[in-house]
Amino acid sequence: MSFFSKIKEGLKKTKDSISKKFFELFKAKELNDGFYDELEYALISSDFGVKATESIISELKEQIFKKKLVEPAKAKELLKQIMLDSIDYEIPEYGYPLVILIAGVNGVGKTTAIGKLANLFKSQGKSVIVAAADTFRAAASEQLEIWAERAGVRIVKHSEGSDPAAVVFDAISSMKAKNMQVLLVDTAGRLHNKKNLMEELKKINRVVTRELPDADRRNFIVLDATTGQNAVSQVEIFNEAIDIDGILLTKLDGTAKGGVVMAISAEHEMPVVYVGVGEKIDDLLPFDAKDFIDAIF
Repeated sequence: MSFFSKIKEGLKKTKDSISKKFFELFKAKELNDGFYDELEYALISSDFGVKATESIISELKEQIFKKKLVEPAKAKELLKQIMLDSIDYEIPEYGYPLVILIAGVNGVGKTTAIGKLANLFKSQGKSVIVAAADTFRAAASEQLEIWAERAGVRIVKHSEGSDPAAVVFDAISSMKAKNMQVLLVDTAGRLHNKKNLMEELKKINRVVTRELPDADRRNFIVLDATTGQNAVSQVEIFNEAIDIDGILLTKLDGTAKGGVVMAISAEHEMPVVYVGVGEKIDDLLPFDAKDFIDAIF
């Protein structure tokens, strides 16, 4: 199944929610205040967020004025393009060896996402190793081990309570010894002691810098699409600890508020890199902005 087919199916709830609003909206007779009020409602109720909504409507008004449009139907393609431009980031191609540090609060589907990401790289012919550096949460490494086995990739883990940086060190040693290409690093998701979390992540980063100085480094945060605006606020917390390069958005198929993709980009100017659109191991997909926009209209 193509990305578009999967993303279209995964966004069915969002599309069902927003398409009826858009259908009624673009049947309007003129581009008046009522039209913009209805557009604002449609976007905010689909979790586009206030900032993204205001930005989209402001740009739409400006473009409509410049092009001297008077019919709502002709504004639809303009709206699609404005939305596309706001989330269509140029993401640099990966270099190898590649180290991806995965952050995120507990409960967002982080462990599952790492397993699916490992499977995705393996399906592309890459050799993958996973570091179970969330040594804080009980049974975290055991759960990750199950996913690593499903994906058919190596995993390095220590006992609960071990030093996460030591796990990463051992994973890098194994990676170098076997000349592997991709290292995925799981990290703790606790937020009640942010200072400890930050120090832990910084220590892991220091180990990677020292042991793999020439590696391509990416820091991704896993967010649960069903939590809406709460997902947006989580980016800020983790971005203080490590510079987040992109977002891995899970459970997009389980929400009618897929507009959170727009909210994240507006609030943090950060790309969504992967999206989860189902329960299967191959239901994690590289994000395609155009297919996403086409799927919700």
